Amino acid sequence: MATVTTKAIVFSTLKYSDTSLIVKCYTQEEGLKTYIIKGVLKAKKGGIKVAYFQPLTNLKIVANHNNKGKLNTIKEVRISNPYKTIYKDIVKQSVVLFLSEVLTYAIKEEEKNELLFKYIETSLIWLDLHNKIANFHLLFLLNLTKYLGFYPDLSEKEKLGFNLIEGNFTEVSSQKSIISGNEFYQFKKLLGIHFDSIEKVSFSKQERQIVLKIIIRYFELHLDGFKNPKSLQILEAVFS
Repeated sequence: MATVTTKAIVFSTLKYSDTSLIVKCYTQEEGLKTYIIKGVLKAKKGGIKVAYFQPLTNLKIVANHNNKGKLNTIKEVRISNPYKTIYKDIVKQSVVLFLSEVLTYAIKEEEKNELLFKYIETSLIWLDLHNKIANFHLLFLLNLTKYLGFYPDLSEKEKLGFNLIEGNFTEVSSQKSIISGNEFYQFKKLLGIHFDSIEKVSFSKQERQIVLKIIIRYFELHLDGFKNPKSLQILEAVFS
């Protein structure tokens, strides 16, 4: 067993017995880790609070990390970057709930990936500080694929279709895995941009749903075991 001090982003929580939680976090030092937080659901002063483990909260923890296959424990915890707006805004809450579910399905590695951690951390800080966020989740997911290894190849952007399996542009449009026409046009709007350019991207409610479904399909084709997020319907309702 090793004692590790690290930043950690909460991906998911699961109630365990009447008093405890099992929490999955993505850590800066050692990738994905699962912790058992005993007694956290009991009302008590001091100690570790259940409020620390809301979706995508950014923490600083001191933890005991066991060998693979065993649950880890947290000795100390505090919030690293306190959000000012995310948990007060119903739209941002819905976005965070959805993204935490996607990240739980998408990231499985118990190994350090500092660039991926930094991307998630800085993206959430951006979300917290900005108001025009209707397209945030689309760009977050698309740019996440850079760190997961399947960001679209932009070398032939002049072609009129995109192959979701190959991750590149194509002229062929007859295959199921290829998007073209309006789907392709809407998807292409997000390629190669950063969050500070997101306000310049315009989608209707219907177009936003089209692009999100394309991105979810793209994830399903490239990640083994990726599931259609249950919170997708909540997100669609919020933006409809």
